[in-house]
Amino acid sequence: MSDDHAAITLRPAVAGDEPFLFELRKTTMTEHLARVGEPADDAEHRARLLHRYDAARVICVNGMPAGLLKAHRTGTEWLVVQLQIAPALQRRGIGERALSTVLRAADANALPVALKVLKGNPAQRLYELGFEIVGEDERQFHMRRAPRASAETEAE
Repeated sequence: MSDDHAAITLRPAVAGDEPFLFELRKTTMTEHLARVGEPADDAEHRARLLHRYDAARVICVNGMPAGLLKAHRTGTEWLVVQLQIAPALQRRGIGERALSTVLRAADANALPVALKVLKGNPAQRLYELGFEIVGEDERQFHMRRAPRASAETEAE
């Protein structure tokens, strides 16, 4: 099922979003963290939620909060820190559309995009859209996407 016609917007997360984002993290990540032996208690969820909160964007579908995208630019690449979509809205292309905003920004600056995904997390399928596994540890795959040439560059 696709929400191609749903209005997807991203807005900066504010303090008032923390209860929604905390529950979102717990419902989307607890199972995957437990499977790989990572802590999944409330304190750990809160710490991960607050990590790089300055880079947090609430993904809204038709104006309603539906997910979280945390990504930021370093001097050499874009890093996707977290991407979570409410379970009821998963598999509708929302995560892909949100992630594409980062990919376009990275391509505009000719920068790669890096991220890590827990092994066994079905979200890995999303990251295979141009990402390659470039490393791994016992819990995560390290993935990278090379910058794509812009239409202007391809025309030259």
